[in-house]
Amino acid sequence: MKHEFILDGLHCANCAAKIETKLCKTDGFSDVNYSFATSELEIVSDKEDIRDQVQAIVDSVESGVTVVPKEELSHGHNGEHHHECHDGCCDHDHEHDHHHHDRDHHEHSHEHSHEHDHGDKGKLKLILLVIAAVLFVAALILHYIGKYELICNILSVVSAALAGYDVVIDGIKSVFKRNIDETTLMTVAVIAAMVLGEFVEAAAVMVLFGIGELLEDRAVEKSRRDIRRLADIRPDKAYVYTDGRSVETAAEDIEIGTTLEIPPHTRVPLDGVIVKGSTTIDASSLTGESEPVYAAEGTELMSGMMNNDSSVLMRTTKAYSDSAATRIVKLVEESAKNKGNRERLITRFAAVYTPVMMALALVIAVIPSLITGDWAGWIHKALVCLVASCPCSIVISVPLSYYAGIGAAGKAGVLIKGGRYVEALADIKAFALDKTGTITDNKMTVSEIIPANGYTAEQVIGLAASAEAHSAHPVAQALIDYCTKNNISIVELSDHSEISGYGVSAVKGGDKITVCRAENIHGTAVLLNDKEIGIIKVTEEVRPEAAQALSELKRLGIKRIAMLSGDKREACEKAAKGLSIDEIHPSLLPEDKVKTVESLIDTCGSCCFVGDGINDAPVLSRATCGVAMGLGSEAAIEAADIVLSSESLSALPGAVRISRDTMKTVKMNIAFSLLVKAIVIILAVAGIAPLWLAVLSDTGVCLLCVLNSVRLIAKKR
Repeated sequence: MKHEFILDGLHCANCAAKIETKLCKTDGFSDVNYSFATSELEIVSDKEDIRDQVQAIVDSVESGVTVVPKEELSHGHNGEHHHECHDGCCDHDHEHDHHHHDRDHHEHSHEHSHEHDHGDKGKLKLILLVIAAVLFVAALILHYIGKYELICNILSVVSAALAGYDVVIDGIKSVFKRNIDETTLMTVAVIAAMVLGEFVEAAAVMVLFGIGELLEDRAVEKSRRDIRRLADIRPDKAYVYTDGRSVETAAEDIEIGTTLEIPPHTRVPLDGVIVKGSTTIDASSLTGESEPVYAAEGTELMSGMMNNDSSVLMRTTKAYSDSAATRIVKLVEESAKNKGNRERLITRFAAVYTPVMMALALVIAVIPSLITGDWAGWIHKALVCLVASCPCSIVISVPLSYYAGIGAAGKAGVLIKGGRYVEALADIKAFALDKTGTITDNKMTVSEIIPANGYTAEQVIGLAASAEAHSAHPVAQALIDYCTKNNISIVELSDHSEISGYGVSAVKGGDKITVCRAENIHGTAVLLNDKEIGIIKVTEEVRPEAAQALSELKRLGIKRIAMLSGDKREACEKAAKGLSIDEIHPSLLPEDKVKTVESLIDTCGSCCFVGDGINDAPVLSRATCGVAMGLGSEAAIEAADIVLSSESLSALPGAVRISRDTMKTVKMNIAFSLLVKAIVIILAVAGIAPLWLAVLSDTGVCLLCVLNSVRLIAKKR
């Protein structure tokens, strides 16, 4: 049984890592995964209720954190609201008591309650920090003029107490919990500084640490809100239209075939098709394309799209759980669980790093003191090293960088399933692209029918379309569309089967009909009891964005771009003409595609496969990184590591750039943090660095790294 929680109030990434480690070691818990970026904890356990046990474990590491079941944060709404159907599509007047802003209020109610819960505490902390800062400035002035030393020391002690009383309390609690964290380090440093007579410096440490923690917490919370908003595209209510009235209903209760009203300036709650009215639709939350699209009767809408102008009526075609927005939200949530190698390495690194640095500080304090006899001086240097060594800047910023990069990709219409796939795409050396539905669009058309053995063109395509009726392949859709347009009947056959990479077959009154690739000509053969009765030729267009997208991939340093297809070489060469494609692999079965990708991996070191999902699941899984085009195929989305929700190749170079930017940010944050800490520790041993500089190297660097991570979301591309 999977249990999902939110750890409300957990701001220390180092503590989060310790909580996750402790939960992993708990009997009866498995597959424990915590995402610091989203505050979400997932545990698999046979026990039905584990909340109290999890809360006890969390409390043993960090106080003031509340374990909240995730389902408690989903706000059901069963009230019925009636409102007018805005005259863009309906001819009736109705009672109007619905306000669209209720939606925003409803969606953000948890965020508001969270602010109310913590607002008073935050205000008190801010007031105390301001008072502490004023007292510290006064003490600093007295210290520099060299007068009133007693008053200076009293002001320093009061300032430190006001700024860091909670830090000292938490630090002492941590000692009793046998959990050494930054509050313990700060408590030891401040008390030791006062014992050594450095009252002003002790006050400086607490004031700077308090200010840094306040700014750091706010930056982390803001980044978390920014990330959550990226997935905030799924409305939880819909307006069912019956008898000229719209009744507000929970979106998850809507059945397929229900008529909904989509008022202007609201999101589409479920996938469906417009049955009345016209409007413009903003699909940027799904595809990354900001240009509004005109939509009228017959236009398919996906949940999460924004209705801009006029109210329209829509008939639902998918359930809430299967709609586009729900699938995207699930992908975004799952992405937090697939941590990158560096993200996992940092968690392990922090577990070893802190004890090692404490041991180093102890060595610096004791050994030189035994040699020189200067205990006060070397203890002070050790304290600076201890404070500077806190790993929070790395432990916080690395997971935030990954998740911010995933969020930025999501804004561009690219859904990346986790940090490990960000790493894979950033380092990719070769691309293999399926031809049909990927390099070409899915809009195939019948160009020629060549009947044989006494059959007419209508009979040939009618039988072929009937056999293909249950297939999702673009050729099948082309045959069905042709028959529909030309009033050719499609009959119901039995024993439908699909031979992967070859074709389909079905039975009509004891006769077997097979639709497959033609042997000696580019086209689709139609067989009746293994006897050819005709050839159907279909044409397909290369995607208009394909040439530019593949050229951009080349400019990004991709070594090889290959086209993989089950079609004949003639069709492949025609599609590849004018594109930046290095090699063509025609007439491939699904297992041949896997072998071709493996060969590219051996040659180039890594290979990303891009396909539309028809028969592509094996090669998507085998590739270094698998990319599925669009949200259409469940199998492809399941097998792929990345989904192009925009269903456009133009998003592919952008995804590579975002992945590389993300990895640069991760490396930059790690290098910057370690470099600053190393410099401060060297300066401390040399007797140059004061305690306040160590605090800046901790909280200040952490704040800069967090802001650098969040920059990935805000960056314009």
